[in-house]
Amino acid sequence: MTKVHPNAAAAAAVAPAAVAEEKGEAVSLTVWRRSLLFNGKGFTVFDCKGNLVYRVETYGGGSPREVVLMDADGHGLLTIRRKKLSLADEWLVYEGDAAASRSAAAPPKRFTARRHVSLRPTRCLAHLSPPRRQSCADGGVVPSCRYDVEGSYAGRSLDVFASSVLGDEQRRRVATVCQKEAAVGPDVFRLVVQPGFEPSLAMAVVILLDQMNAS
Repeated sequence: MTKVHPNAAAAAAVAPAAVAEEKGEAVSLTVWRRSLLFNGKGFTVFDCKGNLVYRVETYGGGSPREVVLMDADGHGLLTIRRKKLSLADEWLVYEGDAAASRSAAAPPKRFTARRHVSLRPTRCLAHLSPPRRQSCADGGVVPSCRYDVEGSYAGRSLDVFASSVLGDEQRRRVATVCQKEAAVGPDVFRLVVQPGFEPSLAMAVVILLDQMNAS
């Protein structure tokens, strides 16, 4: 059975997820929908060896407006913030800990996420779109990807597909959420991230779907 609790002896080592990413291998993570802190809510994420990789810690009831994805040492990697006064269900994904950056320059925005709305049954759940313009050094615009999430979050069966915003590339599956082999319940599941896709961004997608289902 896959180890659930973190391996404290590896705290000072390089994150195995980063090593797998450098080798061009798929990254397999175990997601535990529980905080390591007493009375806290959130997520705890381990690699295939049981080492702590990411964590999310929130407090209070209901769905928080802002969630920070942290690494094993508590450093903010991405901030997921629900957009205020929006006609649609929208969330913004920022680089780093946005709350810690409010006194300085605004953190870079990575994506805008929207819940998919349709009157007909569909497997599509959400869309993540990059900022409208991403400038590069020569004054041009950097081509970027948009992501579509399909499946069932309640059933812990999700696929994340990437496609070029320019429409010049065939869409491809970059991450998958699935139930673990052992019958451990819906709060422990697997996140598999394909080479070339950021594991932290894949985990941000999981947080977004959790927020959308709680709202």
